[in-house]
Amino acid sequence: MTSPTGTAEPTPSSPRTALEALRGEIGKAVVGQDAAVTGLVVALLCKGHVLLEGVPGVAKTLLVKTLATALELDTKRVQFTPDLMPSDITGSLVYDTRTAEFSFQAGPVFTNLLLADEINRTPPKTQASLLEAMEERQVSVDGTPRPLPEPFLVAATQNPVEYEGTYPLPEAQLDRFLLKLTLPLPSREQEIDVLNRHAAGFDPRDLGAAGVRTVAGPGELAAAREEVAKVTVSPEISGYVVDLCRATRTSPSLALGVSPRGAKALLSTARAWAWLSGRAFVVPDDVKALALPTLRHRVRLRPESEMEGISADTVISGLLAHVPVPR
Repeated sequence: MTSPTGTAEPTPSSPRTALEALRGEIGKAVVGQDAAVTGLVVALLCKGHVLLEGVPGVAKTLLVKTLATALELDTKRVQFTPDLMPSDITGSLVYDTRTAEFSFQAGPVFTNLLLADEINRTPPKTQASLLEAMEERQVSVDGTPRPLPEPFLVAATQNPVEYEGTYPLPEAQLDRFLLKLTLPLPSREQEIDVLNRHAAGFDPRDLGAAGVRTVAGPGELAAAREEVAKVTVSPEISGYVVDLCRATRTSPSLALGVSPRGAKALLSTARAWAWLSGRAFVVPDDVKALALPTLRHRVRLRPESEMEGISADTVISGLLAHVPVPR
């Protein structure tokens, strides 16, 4: 049902109501990080993947596990290390002595929510093993394509301050991530809340004891995706997205701008944000709200810009202030 103002009015059992309940459930285990929670929900709605960046100890792993519990999704975790092989992720053919035949043993990628912990600690060959899974949602072993479960999302983490023994993700793989979310350190009040919860007996390995319950499942998520697909986009909004992305390609601070895939991603995330906000159409503020997490990892700074302390977020924020906004 749509109101005269164009706002879709949710019923008590609507998919939006179920997904909005995620905030409260995740808040039972994770303090703060509302932006990251919203980003993960947007990625699920858009069938995209997320790169989580933050220093150790800001609840990246706990956030993903709590989301999986609240959404009734199967989740698996892979610790990326320098000796990790592609078959350790995708699976491999194993010889069965009883049948004298090879059978496929599925790897941890066959799940709904894959937590790729410290993805930049493994060599490019192993990183590349995720490309087919992320893009085609299938894994090819011995020439046979094997479809992955639906829904499927990769949530990869990386440490932004420790570079020794790491392999930076190439642009081709970074571009496969729909969003790059940064998890900041908590405020003083939030950190006190964290300590008080642990002093009261909170155990991150027992989310059920913390009161986290399932508030939605694959059915609600599929229905939500159908509703997001109905969110309308005016020609003016499409032009605004294109103008913003084209501006990154001519910015003097950037050596690499946003590709057409990035423009498509920004429009997709803006539609999901509009739907979560209760609207049946996209407005410029939806594009602005998702511009940083959608574009920050798709641009590359010039060396001189990095030396001056300029960040990708600074450049994109400047472009948001200068690119004309449709009225």
